[in-house]
Amino acid sequence: MGAVNQRTPGRKPAPGPEPEPIRFFGTTWVDHGGGYWLRRVLVSLGALVCTAAAALVLRFAVAGVTLSDAGRLVDVLLIGAVAICSCLAAIRTWKSLTEGRHTLDGWMAEDRSLGAVWLIGGVGALAAYFFRSLVEAPGEAVHRAAYEKARRGRR
Repeated sequence: MGAVNQRTPGRKPAPGPEPEPIRFFGTTWVDHGGGYWLRRVLVSLGALVCTAAAALVLRFAVAGVTLSDAGRLVDVLLIGAVAICSCLAAIRTWKSLTEGRHTLDGWMAEDRSLGAVWLIGGVGALAAYFFRSLVEAPGEAVHRAAYEKARRGRR
């Protein structure tokens, strides 16, 4: 199966560099055509639903530990760990969406060694994705900057 063309039908592509597609948006972000605004709304709603579902799963996990009578200290440490992981994941996701994944360095660039942190902090990452989707297609600014730079370079 071939790739779905998400450009406006009957429109010839402009000469020059091809824009990179964004997940869920294809290349509609270039001129905000082809259902771009509907996709923005649907992506925002999807991210919000996923954030709520992930928060519910974490709530059940914390409730399970609380019911085990492991002690107040364990409960506080668990809630603190989840909050810290969510904040770290949200910061990393926001930076990745606004500045590009290539700008991540230090602890933010670690995928394997901090995989558990990113998993536990999934609520924060999804929340950051949701809030970014209210402003633009997540990652659009990074793609637009690269596209504009490539277009200027071809002139």
